[in-house]
Amino acid sequence: MVKLVVLYRQPADRAAFDHHYETVHLPLAQRIPGLERLEVTRIRGDAAGGEAPYYLLAELYFRDEEAYRQAMASPENRAAAKDVMRFAGDLVHMMVGDVVTTA
Repeated sequence: MVKLVVLYRQPADRAAFDHHYETVHLPLAQRIPGLERLEVTRIRGDAAGGEAPYYLLAELYFRDEEAYRQAMASPENRAAAKDVMRFAGDLVHMMVGDVVTTA
């Protein structure tokens, strides 16, 4: 399984970020073909109880490398990518990896 990890740093206006993310961006992301699971986590803080540099974590799961590549090349993904750069381009960091262990 291939996972796209998307980390968002703390936005200046959390309410505006949340509104756009939930009403515009998330529906775009949910349309990406081949997406098997999407999990979004709002970060509460670091493990020691302090403030974390990140606000939101999104994890998008794809069956395999081919499904991931097709998804990334799709018009639906291009629309989601264009949107994220518009509303959070200075906040976002994306990584891709292979899931090797599940519990």
